[in-house]
Amino acid sequence: MDINLPDVLAEVQAHCDRYEKALTGNDVAELDTLFWNSPHTLRYGATENLYGYDEIQAFRASRPSQGLERNVVRHVITTYGRDMATSNLEFERNGGAVRGRQSQTWMRTPEGWRVVAAHVSPLK
Repeated sequence: MDINLPDVLAEVQAHCDRYEKALTGNDVAELDTLFWNSPHTLRYGATENLYGYDEIQAFRASRPSQGLERNVVRHVITTYGRDMATSNLEFERNGGAVRGRQSQTWMRTPEGWRVVAAHVSPLK
């Protein structure tokens, strides 16, 4: 299996950048686009466990739109072949008072790269 093919790595990086911009800008429509529209998609958050695209979409629509800015401290993307990738990052909010981590599994679908599983949690 080919790990981190340069062209695939660049594609996934571009989608992760889109995700970060949409997340911190509260662009709910873009965030919805970047998740795989499937009952198999899941997202574990700091206070919620979401199963399926519909639950994730409903969460995004109802969450507060303030305090979303963050500084990415470290970001590691690994691609596996041409159709799977993981994205793992550490972030800070409020000048470093809040630290957290985010992991995502990305899959190439007929519609393009989509997040199929995600996990966000604070570092204590």
